[in-house]
Amino acid sequence: MPSETTSQAPHLGPHVVPASPNLFLTVFPSIMLPMFLAAVDQTIVATALPAIAGSLGDVERVSWVVVSYLVANTIAAPVYGRLGDAIGRKQMMLVALAVFVGASVLCALSGSILMLTAARLLQGAGGGGLMTLSQALIAESVPPRQRGKYQGYLSGMYASAATFGPVAGGYLTQHFGWPSVFLVNLPLGLLAAILVMRLPAHPSRGGSVQFDVWGTVLFAGFIAPVLLAMERAQHIDLAAAPAVVGLLALAIVSLVLLIRQEKRASAPLLPIQLFRQAGIWRTDTLAACVAGQTVSLVSFLPMYLQVVRGASTAHSGVLLLPLTVGIAAGSFFCGRLIATTGRTAILPSVGLAVSATMLLSLAAFAPHLGNGTIIGMLAVASACTGTAMPVVQMTVQTVAGPRFLGAAAASVQFSRSVGASFGTALVGAVLFAVLAAHDARTAAMFASLVQEGPRALDVLPVAQQLAVRGEIADAFRAAFLTIGCFTTTGMLFAWWLPVRRI
Repeated sequence: MPSETTSQAPHLGPHVVPASPNLFLTVFPSIMLPMFLAAVDQTIVATALPAIAGSLGDVERVSWVVVSYLVANTIAAPVYGRLGDAIGRKQMMLVALAVFVGASVLCALSGSILMLTAARLLQGAGGGGLMTLSQALIAESVPPRQRGKYQGYLSGMYASAATFGPVAGGYLTQHFGWPSVFLVNLPLGLLAAILVMRLPAHPSRGGSVQFDVWGTVLFAGFIAPVLLAMERAQHIDLAAAPAVVGLLALAIVSLVLLIRQEKRASAPLLPIQLFRQAGIWRTDTLAACVAGQTVSLVSFLPMYLQVVRGASTAHSGVLLLPLTVGIAAGSFFCGRLIATTGRTAILPSVGLAVSATMLLSLAAFAPHLGNGTIIGMLAVASACTGTAMPVVQMTVQTVAGPRFLGAAAASVQFSRSVGASFGTALVGAVLFAVLAAHDARTAAMFASLVQEGPRALDVLPVAQQLAVRGEIADAFRAAFLTIGCFTTTGMLFAWWLPVRRI
């Protein structure tokens, strides 16, 4: 581990209010609810997808309801970060809420999958602003030492939203129909706007607003193909390889042009000088690794529990709770420790080492462990992973300073989205590759399981079901090893962070 150095947060001048007894009640609810709306809308639709497909048809395109939101969310993040820096984050938060709520109404009124996909693109454009501006408003409104607590609160709330979303989506869809998962955003969005109005106003830079239009276009040309390629790769279909390669080629060309554009733009969307700083790119890489770990676990663990361990659908959902609760608890306690001690990087350095040990041990010994032991190990791993959540945002905010708070927050959101997509696609590819290396029939059955769920095994004789489960169990050990590698890489970058204390 590198020797510890101390980096003091830069003076933020009028952009940070001093600590006061009423700071929590003024700031946290006003930031929490918009971020909750954006986070929960990434998952609340999942359990409504079967009902949406049954109502609107076009089953083969129903995944676009999820993918379109993620693409727009990621593209919008730096746009709102840049405009928030220039115009004011409170004003832009109200704009993002208006876009998000208006798009929610369009989603509920959609009469086809294509119309719903377009509305979800617009909704993601609002949701990206809610995520980015919430993080930047913490840095704008809270003194540096106190940010750890607030980042811990937000990270815990984000994990809770990820857990609450599918449950709420299933309940609303069953009792009120699938449009209700979008209409519920109306009263919540109105309440969020009222709470945002309570935030203290901070002066913007003023002057004319210069916006990097070509940078935005090229950024979209880079992000959309990358995320679409990752989404196609998750289907584990070799026929999709040419499309994936073409999309990645388009992304590379767009990235080269984007870098050239940002170097010469007078007001770049993504300030290149910001990403040249070690504290930014190392922290963003850490964020991507952590997102790859957590999203991969949440995506593939239910199938492992159902197919290999024989858990029911409902039971596997309950077994996921320790993971999300663990992340929330780890984030919360890490934030408290930062506020008390001022130390940052040491917490994920130790926490991710423990998490990597748990995951690598699971890869080695899973067949010999009971369900309770596996869930306990994953709960410990998740709690230790949660220590990275507050540190990521606090580090980029400290390094970026007040001028680039929005861009720094957007870079973390972008890194998480790409890390989650890449991690999930890579774990799926590893599962398929290991299965194909042993038995092509099992690999084909696994592809059916990805599409249809564990019920695809019901057509096989009992003996063959046991054989398939055994081969899938071995493949999942390789998946846990891959996820453990994400965590180990994140641990190395946590050791490498230049900001050790604030």
